Amino acid sequence: MTVERLVVIGGDAAGMSAASQARRLKGPDELEIVAFERGHFSSFSACGIPYWVGGQVPERDALIARTPGEHRERAIDLRMRTEVTEIDVAGGRVRSRDPETGGETWTGYDKLVVATGARPVRPPLPGIDAAGVHGVQTLDDGQALLTALTATAGRRAVVIGAGYIGVEMAEALLNRGFEVTVLNRGEQPMATLDPDMGRLVHTAMDGLGITTVNGAQVTAVRTDADGRVRAVATGDAEYPADVVVLGMGVEPETALAREAGLPLGVYGGLLTDLSMRVRGHGNIWAGGDCVEVLDLVSGRERHVPLGTHANKHGQVIGANVGGGYGTFPGVVGTAVSKVCDLEIARTGLREKDAAAVGLRYVTAVIESTSRAGYYPEPGVMTVKMLAERRSGRLLGVQIVGREGAAKRVDVAAVALTAGMTVEQMTALDLGYAPPFSPVWDPVLVAARKAVAAVRAAG
Repeated sequence: MTVERLVVIGGDAAGMSAASQARRLKGPDELEIVAFERGHFSSFSACGIPYWVGGQVPERDALIARTPGEHRERAIDLRMRTEVTEIDVAGGRVRSRDPETGGETWTGYDKLVVATGARPVRPPLPGIDAAGVHGVQTLDDGQALLTALTATAGRRAVVIGAGYIGVEMAEALLNRGFEVTVLNRGEQPMATLDPDMGRLVHTAMDGLGITTVNGAQVTAVRTDADGRVRAVATGDAEYPADVVVLGMGVEPETALAREAGLPLGVYGGLLTDLSMRVRGHGNIWAGGDCVEVLDLVSGRERHVPLGTHANKHGQVIGANVGGGYGTFPGVVGTAVSKVCDLEIARTGLREKDAAAVGLRYVTAVIESTSRAGYYPEPGVMTVKMLAERRSGRLLGVQIVGREGAAKRVDVAAVALTAGMTVEQMTALDLGYAPPFSPVWDPVLVAARKAVAAVRAAG
């Protein structure tokens, strides 16, 4: 019997999920699996890093789902601290380098999985690589930041960017006793929301003592005589800093793929078919933060770097590589986050997304509570809903509120996936009891108002 070799580039969610699923379907006598990871850790939760830095998660190892040793026990040859530097598509091989010895090795493959993840956006600004400036993408990054926070005598932190990572890191730094300033080049924090909903986040951050500066275009990181960060400069101001955290999001890590001639989309992510196979390549798959996926609402490709998707991609890839069958149809863009006790959620399209793809829409905004008004401590929330103007098809939902707000977005995510109209949503049989919801759930209240807006629009 001929033994095939599967090579996996990337030892985190997508890559190791693919390797593990393929191993479940095929034993070592049918499929040899070799995986390369350039870092010190495998199968870890990058999403949990802000909570580890902030102290809610006490131990780094709590974020590790499976160690390299556990993978090796399952007959997966996981080679840590080994970076793949080239993919030779024509030759069916990859070149890897040991960073400690500098030695290089070619490894042939019958099937290849590219799961190289994403990298923090790091604009080419003066001083951006200075000591004290931290990106936060891996456990190594998180450990370096924690070490710096402990060693830094000053207590002034500047976060550049106010997306999910920026807002979560602002909370983490606040929890560590730092005076936090967030520099945001947009109109409001959380650009994944419409500005009117982002304004609610801004107000809450101000109330927590986090200074948020909108419309701030960073021009340089100022350093002292020792080359260490001392301030962050914008076009018209300078903000003192003992530590700087980059929270401007991430972009696909696809330099290897580009050099190998693999197809990339408008966001720089790899393009795949429904089986997660790289388009035009019968024996190469890709998944995780390095790929673009279909947005089921807009019908366009987009880059959505989330661990939930990465693990699903890996399961699909592993099934197909291992002789089974799986597909990943796409996403609706669901995401949740928090800053202290404020919960933030969104799914589907924002107003500018709908306009960009030529959809005419109406909006509905309501305020409600997470419980019956007479039940103790009801959490207040604001729900915004977008619906297609003529058909009433649900296009998107955004929720900002206190306890019990964020996970309500899952109802809308299911409705979007099913292609429901807002009128159909009003008849959904959702759970009710005073400790959990008003008689009319806030999402359904927003749907009723959206129905009225669709009718008023003709």
